[in-house]
Amino acid sequence: QVQLVESGGGLVQPGGSLRLSCVASGSIFSINVMGWYRQGPGKQRELVAIIPSGATAYADAVKGRFIISRENAKNTVYLQMNSLKPEDTAVYYCNVQGITGLRTSFSSWGQGTQVAVSS
Repeated sequence: QVQLVESGGGLVQPGGSLRLSCVASGSIFSINVMGWYRQGPGKQRELVAIIPSGATAYADAVKGRFIISRENAKNTVYLQMNSLKPEDTAVYYCNVQGITGLRTSFSSWGQGTQVAVSS
């Protein structure tokens, strides 16, 4: 079983920055894909950014403002969020996909961290 713990959310003014972190632990053999999703009030969960090994992809709404990165030795993925806008307000979830120590595939979700952008 693989667990994810997220941190770094909070309240920030428009134009501000936040950095989210997500640490994966448990029976992990390898991690293939790490990503961040968000669910705003009254909206469906949507992809924000994803980082398979050696590549990144972003939703159009966050391109040029958000940066996703990963630290493989620590099984950690980060989301640096700059120039935040009120429409970025949402619960942010990390997702990690890979192979367990038993050589089975997994896809785990974090518990979510609230990001609120408001003056």
